Amino acid sequence: MTARAATAQTPDALFQTRCAGCHNAGNAVGAPLPDTLRQMTWQAVLTALETGKMTGIGDGLSTAEREAIAKYIGTAESQPILPSSKCSAAPQRRTGSAASNRPDWNGWSDAANTRFQPARPAGLTRQTTPKLKLKWAFGFPGVTTAFGTPTVFDGRVFVGAADGTVYSLDARTGCIYWTYAAVAGVRTSPVIGSDGRSAYFGDLRGNVYALDAGTGALLWKVRADEHPLAVITGSPKLDSGRLYVPVSGRDESIAATNSAYECCTFRGSVVALDAATGTRIWRAYSVLGVPKLTGQNKAGTRTWGPSGAAVWSSPTLDLQKRVMYAGTGVNYSNPPTETSDAILAFDLDSGRLLWSRQFTATDAYNFACVGQDKTNCPRDPFIDADLGNSGILRSLGGGKRILIASDKSGMVYGLDPDREGKILWKQKIASGGVNGGTMWGGASDDQGMAFIGISDFTAGKPEVGGGLFALKLATGEKLWRTPAPKPSCLAIAGCSAAQPAPVTVIPGVAFLGSWDGHIRAYETKAGTIIWDFDTVQDFQAVNGVKAHGGSINSMAPTVAGGMLYITSGYSGTAMPGNVLLAFSVDGQ
Repeated sequence: MTARAATAQTPDALFQTRCAGCHNAGNAVGAPLPDTLRQMTWQAVLTALETGKMTGIGDGLSTAEREAIAKYIGTAESQPILPSSKCSAAPQRRTGSAASNRPDWNGWSDAANTRFQPARPAGLTRQTTPKLKLKWAFGFPGVTTAFGTPTVFDGRVFVGAADGTVYSLDARTGCIYWTYAAVAGVRTSPVIGSDGRSAYFGDLRGNVYALDAGTGALLWKVRADEHPLAVITGSPKLDSGRLYVPVSGRDESIAATNSAYECCTFRGSVVALDAATGTRIWRAYSVLGVPKLTGQNKAGTRTWGPSGAAVWSSPTLDLQKRVMYAGTGVNYSNPPTETSDAILAFDLDSGRLLWSRQFTATDAYNFACVGQDKTNCPRDPFIDADLGNSGILRSLGGGKRILIASDKSGMVYGLDPDREGKILWKQKIASGGVNGGTMWGGASDDQGMAFIGISDFTAGKPEVGGGLFALKLATGEKLWRTPAPKPSCLAIAGCSAAQPAPVTVIPGVAFLGSWDGHIRAYETKAGTIIWDFDTVQDFQAVNGVKAHGGSINSMAPTVAGGMLYITSGYSGTAMPGNVLLAFSVDGQ
């Protein structure tokens, strides 16, 4: 969207002058296409303009204009959830030895971010995975994105939706135990306290919540950061009564929509909260200096810096050394810093910065660099080599350890976490670019292997990109690469072979979603695809909501108790959707 002085215009003209510039086909800023917006409720569009992603544009419009645009491009109210989709009885909590042996997947991953599920809690094997069938589908009403990664805990699924609704579902049937309405969209994976009593998550307005896991009642809610454009995209980690929350921000996207926006003042951080009360214990910024006035852009608007270095993903906890590792993104404005595009190590108890390892220097970028109005672009040509992940921590034996991280340039790094992130090896596995290289992180099994998906998305070339790489943890040696199959969705806008999604691995099998809507299983010895399901279709949802699958981008597969769960649908330049799918060997 582009902001101009308000004038009396028809709804169509308002949309064309204020919105169409960013929502056109082939836009590089990731804005949803008009056809996608037409699938959203007008209330959801209005919320985006008033309190969501598009507040930078909405602030320049009158109340009547915001509502006119929303009702012009959005649909009527969303389809209601059937009353019969409510669970008939309260969940049965396991206690004692039964609780210690339950098959859970709690939060984004384990503390070390391996995204590995051992054989017993996985309940799936190399032999049974090809037999997976759809067991149930759940439709998220009124949205066109299903970017939440499910948590499975004590027989329940906890998952957030793009409209801010958080659901507690029965893991075997998909019936609803409770719902909670957060202020904004929830893409983080909820994390449940070890006693099963509390559920924690963040939203896309920078709020952090604690709910009663049994009832959905609010226990506390706090802001992780006071900046008005702070958001939480990475899932919190929970350990020893502390909740560690990564904070990212939308300065980089608002900078592209309005040359009058003073870019940029947000800086990434990680916040440690008391899990019982939400009280902040410490906050560690990824940009050490406070943003200061640096001049003005070509439009005469004041500029600020340094900024950015957002922490997009769940941090890695080194419980052995009491250290946290966080991957950072680009600087949003000049001057560039030494902590962007880096792995930062913080003391887990105090938040003190221990060391940083930068991989791409002088990388200042925001969405203006690929937008129609480049006024706020800090550098041309730009680089954009974000680290969208915080790394995988693994032991190599003999007292040696390694931290694996990768970035959008397509480079994978093996670091020594005990020698201030010294680079042990690096391996180029992808071409890289704005939507290229690697994005949301890989996984590692217990056999010394790492598995990383490739994006390399190329606008206008849906057959380009994708693939899964297996590397040897100790050396970075390429063990195998499986190219992405030719997409079956070539006729659909937003289709691509790219595979930027996170990987999940169980003994003998790696799971990876794709921009073309497929979820695939690869056997880990040679990379052969042994199971493939196309989610780009209509589903009969257990809650009666019209459900359809789309692109799989930032969402990860969850495997627990013999079942696999994945959300499908990613609006913007990808294929929209609104469904959570659950698979099991017995299917229906």
